[in-house]
Amino acid sequence: MTDYYQYPQQPEPQPYGAPAYPPPPPAPPQAVAPPRARAKRPVALIAAVAIAAAVIGGGASALVQQLTDKGNSSGSGVNGTTVAQSSKGTVAGVAQAVSPSIVEISATSNAGQSTGSGVIITADGEIVTNNHVVSGADSVKVRLSDGKTYTAKVVGTDPDKDLALITLEGASNLKAATLGDSGKLGVGDEVVAIGSPEGLTGTVTSGIVSALNRDVTVAKDQEPQRQQGRGNWPFEFGGQQFNGDTGSSKTTYKAIQTDASLNPGNSGGALINMNGEIIGINSAMYSPSSTGGSTAGSVGLGFAIPINTVKADLDDLRSGGDS
Repeated sequence: MTDYYQYPQQPEPQPYGAPAYPPPPPAPPQAVAPPRARAKRPVALIAAVAIAAAVIGGGASALVQQLTDKGNSSGSGVNGTTVAQSSKGTVAGVAQAVSPSIVEISATSNAGQSTGSGVIITADGEIVTNNHVVSGADSVKVRLSDGKTYTAKVVGTDPDKDLALITLEGASNLKAATLGDSGKLGVGDEVVAIGSPEGLTGTVTSGIVSALNRDVTVAKDQEPQRQQGRGNWPFEFGGQQFNGDTGSSKTTYKAIQTDASLNPGNSGGALINMNGEIIGINSAMYSPSSTGGSTAGSVGLGFAIPINTVKADLDDLRSGGDS
């Protein structure tokens, strides 16, 4: 039997451009995994971080504002006077913001009774006023703008600066005034005065700063003032005496002059800038006598102790001053 060599079978010729070998079968389709829920977490996390940042940012802003407001106040008062943004720069806005911090003071002694005003500087009832309002008083009563009355005691006095500090008994959560910077005042600046002239609690007047650093002389003793009844306090200015004799014991200080209407009873009250900050304590005013012998009211010649003088004297007043 004849054996024949078998040649391997050759593939059939393929058209030009066709693959030499059949392509591999396509891979079976892979299952597509559904989107996992945590794919959304970055978005949710970003939103949560944004919300947290907003909350923290707002809190920080509020904290800064609280510290700023407290820094502008005189100490423990936490409700410093602030004029609403919508009424900033208006007399009405200043009056609304500051009036709750201004009080009427009635002081009684053997020499008689006097009426003056004062400024609340702490929430627990510290009040700044003039020395001549309370000096020598046996009894001091204070009436707030809401009509509440308190008994007060004199903590300290400084007759040389005509300043006094009194404190209310049993008071709390009062609206303390914000003390400004009288060093920033300029002649012509608008100001508001609040006090209790003739016992008319919470009277508001307005004007401008007429001059700065005026030398004003007032009596240091209480007798000359209380003899004037409701407090027609005598003072000297420019070598002249006004409202009576200042007596032999007197003191001179640098004052802010204003044409805001001041009358007897305004003594110890507030002179305020248009931001609602106390920039002076009203202390003297010229009230010429009419033919009938009564006071004719302000003629636009009033004086206030600069608030920077008050702030520099507070520690001494709290420790008793010269009383």
